[in-house]
Amino acid sequence: MSTKQNKNIKDHQVRFPANLLRPVSDFLVLQLKNLKINKSKISSEDPFKDKSRVLDNAATDTEAEEQFGHARVSAIKEELNRKSDQIKKALKRVKQGKYGICEDCGKMIDTDRLGAYPEATMCIDCEKKREK
Repeated sequence: MSTKQNKNIKDHQVRFPANLLRPVSDFLVLQLKNLKINKSKISSEDPFKDKSRVLDNAATDTEAEEQFGHARVSAIKEELNRKSDQIKKALKRVKQGKYGICEDCGKMIDTDRLGAYPEATMCIDCEKKREK
């Protein structure tokens, strides 16, 4: 039996019950909405979005402050986008019936890990291997 066939068999054997996935899905959808709201809020804090800035002959210290503010907002938005992508991937796995199953080894992801990090797609062992 090939490795791919073996993995497919594992995927079909291990699944979370649908009644447990509904609250997880609802929670992830809510998290996604909150991230979208936070992204909108943080975007409004970007000093580069200030239309009067173009007409402003700012002093060097003001320019540095604006550059720092823009870099801060950009970094936060990047993190929010990364988190959104992870949640979307988890929601896709819920729909496919693969939520809570490690995408590398095919084993169940520990429920404590999923409780702390609901968008996890790998068990802790596979995650550690990938980080090395």
